[in-house]
Amino acid sequence: MPILLPFHKSILEEIHDPATSDLLILARGLGLRRTICTLMQIYDSKQSLILLLNASPEEETAIGDELGIMGCRRPGLRIVGYEMGKRDRQDLYKNGGLISVTSRILIVDMLQSDIPTELITGLIVLHAEKVTALSLEAFIVRLYREKNKAGFLKAFSDQPEHITSGLSPLKNIMKELQLRRVHIYPRFHEDVKNTLETRKADVIELYQRLTEPMEAIHHAIVQCMTITLSELKRSNKTLELDDLNVESAYFRSFDAVVRRQLDPVWHKVGPRTKQLVGDLAMLRRLLTYLLSYDALAFHAYLETLVASNTTTVTGAAKQHQSPWMLTDAANIIFSTAKRRCYVLTAPKPTSSVPESQVIDVEDEDAWAALDEAHGLTGSNSRDNGKKKEEKKPWVPDNMSPVLEELPKWDLLADVLQEIEEELMRQEAVSSRPPTRGTNTVLVMTSSPRSSTLVSEFLGEMDGTAPKGSRGRSMMERKLRTYLYWKGQNARQKQPRYQQPPRFSVPQPQSSSQPEGEISEALKRKDKTRQERSANRRRVRGGAPMTVAPSKPAVVDPKVESRDDGDDIAAFLASQPSDLLVSSDADALLLETLLSSEAEIDFDTHYGLLAPSQTVVVRAYTDDTDDQILAELQPRFIVMFEPNLDFVRRIEVYRNSNPGMGVRVYFMVYQFCCEEHKYLAGLRREKESFEKLIKERGSMLLPIFEDKHAGKSDAVIKTISTRLAGGRKELSTVPSQVIVDMREFRSTLPSLLHASGLLVIPATLTVGDYILTPDICVERKSIPDLVASFNSGRLYTQCELMSVHYKQPILLIEFEENKSFSLETVAESAKSYAKPTSKYPAKKSTGPTDSDRAPPSIQSKLVLLVLHFPRVRIIWSSSPYGTADIFNDLKANAFEPDPNRAIAIGAEEDTEAGAGINAAAEELLRCLPGVTAKNVKYVMNKVGSVRELCELDRKGVQGILGVEPGNACYDFMHRGERNTGV
Repeated sequence: MPILLPFHKSILEEIHDPATSDLLILARGLGLRRTICTLMQIYDSKQSLILLLNASPEEETAIGDELGIMGCRRPGLRIVGYEMGKRDRQDLYKNGGLISVTSRILIVDMLQSDIPTELITGLIVLHAEKVTALSLEAFIVRLYREKNKAGFLKAFSDQPEHITSGLSPLKNIMKELQLRRVHIYPRFHEDVKNTLETRKADVIELYQRLTEPMEAIHHAIVQCMTITLSELKRSNKTLELDDLNVESAYFRSFDAVVRRQLDPVWHKVGPRTKQLVGDLAMLRRLLTYLLSYDALAFHAYLETLVASNTTTVTGAAKQHQSPWMLTDAANIIFSTAKRRCYVLTAPKPTSSVPESQVIDVEDEDAWAALDEAHGLTGSNSRDNGKKKEEKKPWVPDNMSPVLEELPKWDLLADVLQEIEEELMRQEAVSSRPPTRGTNTVLVMTSSPRSSTLVSEFLGEMDGTAPKGSRGRSMMERKLRTYLYWKGQNARQKQPRYQQPPRFSVPQPQSSSQPEGEISEALKRKDKTRQERSANRRRVRGGAPMTVAPSKPAVVDPKVESRDDGDDIAAFLASQPSDLLVSSDADALLLETLLSSEAEIDFDTHYGLLAPSQTVVVRAYTDDTDDQILAELQPRFIVMFEPNLDFVRRIEVYRNSNPGMGVRVYFMVYQFCCEEHKYLAGLRREKESFEKLIKERGSMLLPIFEDKHAGKSDAVIKTISTRLAGGRKELSTVPSQVIVDMREFRSTLPSLLHASGLLVIPATLTVGDYILTPDICVERKSIPDLVASFNSGRLYTQCELMSVHYKQPILLIEFEENKSFSLETVAESAKSYAKPTSKYPAKKSTGPTDSDRAPPSIQSKLVLLVLHFPRVRIIWSSSPYGTADIFNDLKANAFEPDPNRAIAIGAEEDTEAGAGINAAAEELLRCLPGVTAKNVKYVMNKVGSVRELCELDRKGVQGILGVEPGNACYDFMHRGERNTGV
């Protein structure tokens, strides 16, 4: 059972009272889950009904396990899922206790009165920073407070950075949750500070410098980010992007901030701006991958990045490429990443004999210097000969593997060696084992991929090898897999790669490249560009000169990588087949190891190894790390990558175990984004808490009123001019709207309830919203609209609405603060693009790109309207606009019947259009004399349109009447009369 620290007790003393409702904002890593579980343990009783909201499935499982450890086992925390039936949920609610339920299930149960809202003791809401006016949690709180004024509500959050954007964000959250008290506990709070500084862990900070190639790549990536960000600001001067800098680009929230500012004008920005927004996210990921991926994985990722950026799925050249790839910094990234893996030592065919001799001498000196740096002694000639003898048969002859290892790997090996020596020293000094804690070493990384990589290194590490080569066997295995992957890709794409690259300036290549029609066109294009550049220089006063390719360094890594693939494919083709099979087996083995090596190894040896021989490698998660620390009780913790939250968890863990000595190794790359990101995150959290404290000091608390009380005119529904000159007709039925169950994923039902409408959930077969007995609405968001058109589901839905309702409506709803347009600049500018070539375009005999392109959404909507002329389309810019439109449509109209709405279109309703051909009915409506009033009567008299046409004049007059019958008969037999003449 976890021990409560003094500041935990002070928090519980302030918020445990059931008579009050509170919002608690706690710094991450200070034990928020421990506080919530203790509070739920206090409230655990069969006489009370406590609901846990907004918890993820992982959090539900972890909270249930911790409550079980604390003694809440009978029955403990029950979880309501989608597989639980309605009657089972009702019985569960009546029995009381601690229940975790999703917001979507709870809102439906509250609207259908399946849960006694007035008997709910209290609500516990997690992730309060996500609560907005559009969220289901705000809807639940409104329904909760309508019928239950005495129950409490406790909200919790550990993300202060998310409550700082916008105008009065803290007040908005408290307004939606209807709270009036907030408690803020940052790390610098007096109680927290006094508690955690009582006992401090032994922290050893290890600052590791990057290797020279990694420093060059890191500097180049930051330079590309600066260029991309400045280009984005330059092309969008109307937006407020001044506060965005490279430091803020280290965090994932940066992408959301940039996209949120561009969303209102997303349909106006060009494809270049959209490409820049995506490039910023890509470059941020590259910084992370540089420090966490091995050299081969990082190089392979860069190669896939180049391939996806230069060619489309069909193999054609991509039009809008990333601008950062056309810079000199990009050349540094690609070439240096390749040199970290291997070096091609084959001499160039144009090199002279003396130059080749000089290069050979330099290579021998380089090998000698490398041997000297590694501490190898002896004859250089013998060592070199040994190296040549030990060269793997699957390595191409012109390739010299470098296989640079991450600097932290050697540092981790040294740390583990130091920990082992410390344990041996402690055993020699004292024969008794330590009373508190175990000798298990806990290594924490930033991601599961990093954990797998560290586990592989520790499993295959050669302790006798010099620094920088301890993971050589692992890297050679990865190189073998990489070569097989590279050769397979080159073989599959050989026809495409035989042509010169169309995405860049052509350079003179080997004579093996075919001289086809495309290469001739590229030569003419290059010649035209050179002439144009020479003329421009001549105008500026410079002498005309032959222009070299503007950025040869940019093309080199791309072309060179393709040459590498061709060489590797040719080498593998010349080797025996068992080499390829072995490589394929290695690839499959690698995939298996990546997926299950750690789990299998842990399950096999758990309980058989002594704690001093166990090294546990895990990735940072959430509050589950507190439970891991409490279970493992490690005395040695290695933070392979810095994490602010885990630092606080170690502080809480150290103070929760007074008699235990804890040593922490804090490893961080110096002078790079890892150190900057850690410090920037610490500063962001501190500034966020300061803003929240300042807002709390000057916040105006709203006065909550019952919106449904005191409305004397609520029962006045319709105004009829036929009743005594327009007197008001009274109706006791409240204004209501019937909503399909599946629509509670959206935010519209919450806004409809907030606007004063009674929301009735039901399982509808036809439509999503029933406003009146005659108005049925099918709501579509933009992604849903596209998917419905592609699957054909929208045609069926419109057909059903047209059959059963007089006024079928298709509502197309856009998201709030996003572009209210279906058209993009990129689509409309294609046909108006001005030709840049001075040669006239050739006439194409085949279909153009626009002819081959699929029809647009606008054209599909036109076809839909032509097929269903009674369907009306309503465009809404946001859910708020939709709520206003629904209120206007319901004005002066009768209320819908839920039972009838559920029965329409259901299988058990035999009278609702069963067995009727909708197309034949639509044809029947088009005949003269047939109206909407008598169409059902006609369909009951005749079985088909053919039967109606075969009737004589008197038969048609007997069904439709004399004049309508004559008109219908003459229309149907007009052609026969002409034929008879």
